[in-house]
Amino acid sequence: MESTGGARRRPTIVDVAAAAGVSRGTVSRVLNGGHWVSPEAAAAVERAIKETGFQANQYARSLVTGRANSVAFLLTEPQHLLFEDPNFSILLRGAAQALAAKGMPLLLMVAGTRDEQQQVLRYVGAGHVDGVLLISTHAGNPVVDALVAQRVPTIACGVPLGHEGAVGYVAADDLGGGRLMTRHLRERGRRTIAMITGPLDTPGGRMRLDGYRAELGDDFDETLVENGDYTRESGVAAMRALLERRPDLDAVFVGSDLMAVGAMQALREAGRSVPDDVAVGGFDDSGLAETLDPPLTTMRQPFARISQEMVRLLLEVVDGETPAAITLPTSLVVRSST
Repeated sequence: MESTGGARRRPTIVDVAAAAGVSRGTVSRVLNGGHWVSPEAAAAVERAIKETGFQANQYARSLVTGRANSVAFLLTEPQHLLFEDPNFSILLRGAAQALAAKGMPLLLMVAGTRDEQQQVLRYVGAGHVDGVLLISTHAGNPVVDALVAQRVPTIACGVPLGHEGAVGYVAADDLGGGRLMTRHLRERGRRTIAMITGPLDTPGGRMRLDGYRAELGDDFDETLVENGDYTRESGVAAMRALLERRPDLDAVFVGSDLMAVGAMQALREAGRSVPDDVAVGGFDDSGLAETLDPPLTTMRQPFARISQEMVRLLLEVVDGETPAAITLPTSLVVRSST
């Protein structure tokens, strides 16, 4: 058996001090903000850190600063949706990139069940993260109530229904996007326009429906509305129900691209062509839309900007600033499905 005694040991603060020609106390002060350290000594310590390959013990630093120097990406949905709904992975990647630029790791947490919610809340409440990026909130969700009660810095993706005054957020303009898609379908000459909504306890489900309703005005008809839950399967079921109830429909606005995949499947099964018989519009433009046959007309959410702004606002709240709210515009992307 070969000896491992020749393995290189990890450099310590003592090695950095020796390389820089300063005391261990000076190195410690540089690592914790550089207070009471001359520019010359600070520069020497920074050079020594690079030369030795030293990495600060984050746990030890957190004891001094009172910060965990990490952020949670908290998805309050069942685990399988993290992989099935492309929106979540896009937001996760964007948040991770924004935090990496600041030298902070992102912890992925899923709280779709009661047990998961309790585990996450214990972990977050113990101070293991500095704040939470809250993804896919539902009205009445106990996780949001607990985060507010524990005063955990939190920024939501979408309007946190019921907590608008306590929790900051970054949202796409769901209402305006709903109006614009409905207007586009009318401008295409469609007269019997149905809608498949997302869950009505979510901001997207509620506000996209509000936009559809507002654009139709007196022409709004409840028999042309069916609810889904943002999954492909719910899009299939909702489209089948609409076709049975209103076979005269000639367009459908679907509240997410993933549900639109299911809706288009149901239309094919019923012998309806898209867009000749029924025009289909979605919402998200996560990358899935352009791969469909025909490619899907949809409302584009600025996911990269949403992630960046969520990180920026959260770090401001961590630093003690008042939670802010931002609503970003959506844009219509016209493809062959309409």
